[in-house]
Amino acid sequence: MAAFPGTFAFDEYGRPFIILRDQDKQKRLTGNDAIKSHILAAKQIANTLRTSLGPKGLDKIMVSPDGEVTATNDGATILKLMDVDHEIGKLMVQLSQSQDDEIGDGTTGVVVLAGALLEQAENLLDRGIHPIRIADGFELAAQCAVKHLESIAEPFKFSPDNKEPLIRVALTTLGSKIVNKCHRQMAEIAVDAILTVADLEQKDVNFELIKIEQKVGGRMEDSALIKGVVVDKTMSHAQMPKVLRNVKLAILTCPFEPPKPKTKHKLDVTSAEDYKALRAYEQEKFTEMVQQVKNAGATLAICQWGFDDEANHLLLQHDLPAVRWVGGPEIELIAIATGGRIVPRFEELTSEKLGKAGLVRELAFGTAKDKMLVIEECQNSKAVTILLRGGNQMVVAEAKRSIHDALCAVRSLIRDSRIVYGGGAAEISCSLAVAKEADQLSTLEQYAFRAFSVALENIPLALAENSGLQPIETLSELKARQVNESKPSLGVDCMLTGNSDMKDHHVVESLHSKKQQIILATQLVKMILKIDDVRSSADRM
Repeated sequence: MAAFPGTFAFDEYGRPFIILRDQDKQKRLTGNDAIKSHILAAKQIANTLRTSLGPKGLDKIMVSPDGEVTATNDGATILKLMDVDHEIGKLMVQLSQSQDDEIGDGTTGVVVLAGALLEQAENLLDRGIHPIRIADGFELAAQCAVKHLESIAEPFKFSPDNKEPLIRVALTTLGSKIVNKCHRQMAEIAVDAILTVADLEQKDVNFELIKIEQKVGGRMEDSALIKGVVVDKTMSHAQMPKVLRNVKLAILTCPFEPPKPKTKHKLDVTSAEDYKALRAYEQEKFTEMVQQVKNAGATLAICQWGFDDEANHLLLQHDLPAVRWVGGPEIELIAIATGGRIVPRFEELTSEKLGKAGLVRELAFGTAKDKMLVIEECQNSKAVTILLRGGNQMVVAEAKRSIHDALCAVRSLIRDSRIVYGGGAAEISCSLAVAKEADQLSTLEQYAFRAFSVALENIPLALAENSGLQPIETLSELKARQVNESKPSLGVDCMLTGNSDMKDHHVVESLHSKKQQIILATQLVKMILKIDDVRSSADRM
């Protein structure tokens, strides 16, 4: 085999191997230099998100390659939309996504904490401490912090009759979001949705039963929780009734159309008589399908596929309202809510497979009269839909992200009904506990413990900074008061009310969420500290 000059090199056995392109532009970093390179990339990501932390945090405007604009302060969304090239930067994105998948809230805080830990790790590296010792020390410090969190956590009592405690948690989550214009309304919607679908005995919440529907137009105050299913469709014919009561639904995944030949044969229409015969056959089949649905006792047909004007006209003639082009996930949710069965063939449709709903109605929105179909008073009342309204797509999209965070925060409390106090109070208390534990250690890990303690203080520092307070003075005062008054509920007064006791403000967070932030951030930092070899483009470093 002839080799192209400069393309292949050969080893001592004559086997060719490919030389990497741009090898002269590559440089290899090893040891502490590589770790510091990783830390620098991670710190840049964390510093970007730091200003978005807390109720006074700033929003970010993200512009996609095709010009789509997103304004948000949700950490997971910001990182997902950022164009990150560095491998460690991508790990930070995954860290935020992990927090979002596991908890749904705290996506900004976990990245800020990881960045603070890496900053402290860099200082320890400069002092000559081995990265493995730093990583092991951080892990032990994280265990100490989590143990302390459990000791200061308080039981959280609520019931379906007493929703106010859950509403306060949702208010805390929504405090930094765009929806604080209708703060309490959104919190009540989130709590009602969770309690409707929750199994309080099993401490489980099925998120699949909650659908969030967005509709641009109107005010955000027009948002509502509908105990049923909302479908972004209308009746297939303009003359079909807009309100139906005591409805029996036929949920079909088969189209209203004549059967097609499943062989390679074709049908040639060569004369007017042939065309008339074909039309009569089609009409007969359409009528037969409509009659099968009517015979089963259905008063509304929900069809996954479309049907042509002739079938639509026949449905109107036979007084059978219908909805077409309903998507697969919506079909499944309708089946769950109404207790019906999804029917793939007309021949299989029976009265036992019909779903039942007390009310089906069309809603019209705004000056454009956009219409949606609402299926309410269903047999299985657990399926709910949150209908979000807003002046433009950007506001509605941010409202959806906000309500998702609130839903996740309330779900965490259903699973583990213990709380800690927000406003950086839990982090300050953990910082004091870890620093105290460091004084009891005689090994090298005491330096990692103290560094971990300082890193935890970054959360209240960022909250104070974003609220226009003096960060160092505020933190020093809170630490002294927590020690002197033995009150782990003292945090940063972000709303400038003159009271730093988060218990009085009802600013509470799920214990599970706070523990997960510390654990995930520590795991990522451990991983980064153990990567000591990297090859990358010189101009990117």
